[in-house]
Amino acid sequence: MAPFQTNKELVSTGIKEFNVLLNQQVFNDLLIPEESMVTVVDDWVNLYINYYKKQVLGEQQEQDKALQELRQELNTLGSQFLTKYRTFLKSQEPPNSTLPSS
Repeated sequence: MAPFQTNKELVSTGIKEFNVLLNQQVFNDLLIPEESMVTVVDDWVNLYINYYKKQVLGEQQEQDKALQELRQELNTLGSQFLTKYRTFLKSQEPPNSTLPSS
C-alpha cells in the first residue's frame, strides 16, 4: 500500500480516536480553570502527535504533511471541545445578583 494512503488512514484513525477521548469527558462539579483545560487539551494533542509520529510512512515530506494534517484536525476538535467547556463553566457561575437601584 502506498505511504500516502496509509498515512491518510492513520490520520483518520487518530482523528476518530481523539474525538472518542473528547466525547468521554464528563464535566462535573470538580471544575478546573479554563487555562488548565487548555493545557490539558494541548497535552492530549501532543500525545497523539507523538504516538502517530512513529507510525507515519514515506519520505520526510510525506510524514510531515500527514502529521501537520493530523495536528490541524486535532486542534480543531480541541478548540470545539474548549468552546463547550467554556460554555459549561459559564453555566456554573452564580447568576449576577444586582441590587435594585433606589
